[in-house]
Amino acid sequence: MIEKSLFTIERGGQRLDQYLASRFEREGLTRSRIQQLIRSGMVLVNGIPLKAKHILQAGDALTVTIPPQLPSHLIPEQVDFVTLHEDEDLIVLIKPPGVVVHPAAGHSTATLVHGLLHHCGGLSGINGELRPGIVHRLDKDTSGVMVVAKTDYAHQSLAAQFKEREVTKIYQALVDGRLIGESGRVALPIGRHPVHRKKMAIREDGREAVTNWRVLERFAQGLALLELGLETGRTHQIRVHMAALSHPVAGDPVYGRKNPCYQELGITRQCLHAHTLAFSHPRTGEDLRFTAPLWPDMLQALELLRQAGGV
Repeated sequence: MIEKSLFTIERGGQRLDQYLASRFEREGLTRSRIQQLIRSGMVLVNGIPLKAKHILQAGDALTVTIPPQLPSHLIPEQVDFVTLHEDEDLIVLIKPPGVVVHPAAGHSTATLVHGLLHHCGGLSGINGELRPGIVHRLDKDTSGVMVVAKTDYAHQSLAAQFKEREVTKIYQALVDGRLIGESGRVALPIGRHPVHRKKMAIREDGREAVTNWRVLERFAQGLALLELGLETGRTHQIRVHMAALSHPVAGDPVYGRKNPCYQELGITRQCLHAHTLAFSHPRTGEDLRFTAPLWPDMLQALELLRQAGGV
């Protein structure tokens, strides 16, 4: 059903998209969805379609037409994952390594989203047809715990918690090189690599990125198991930060380095695992905390390192 809203601006001074994001917050419309409506000519100011950055004036008449979200045309597929918790609002799961979270260039089938649609049939529509229910992501070869929204209400709440840094995100990683010290904090801004557009890099003009690390175990081969807490959630954050410290994640094909012991340890992907995720339940407000045990390939590598003994 198409919904149309008509109203008059009482106080000016705000951007069009900012005003509408605030106005329709309770309806679960994200700013990206609102910008999409503006680009599509679904928002009129005094009968005229204008850009998202247009500054509103007192007395402006707004007409907002909200068409229904198109149903997803993705075909559900059986994709294996482990469910830790599920209710009417959300699913908490363990993503296996090697699984892409949502469809993108080169990955049109067998993604986690395809598996979720097969599992439960319906997800939040806020993020559009290709990313239904997806509030946050893990890289293809990163394993671990994720939360997915089944309703728009849950999606909006969870997205706000991530944005306000109210979600606890703890990872474990096997890194290369002998670290100095037992813990540390990396605060280096991250942006798109100036040459390689699929990579991220440390950049002065990048977005704030903060990673806290702590050594859990050291090994004779010059590797170490770390616990990493994220204050921010930038693309490839841990991988870029640890590489910047000259201690890249073991097995990382993009930011790492080759090490002869990787083959002996059976390391074929980046040894990075989302270990713990804690947040408030969108509907009940209950504090929830979930832990995903290390994936078997990382456990095997650690066991082989421990058998070698010594530091």
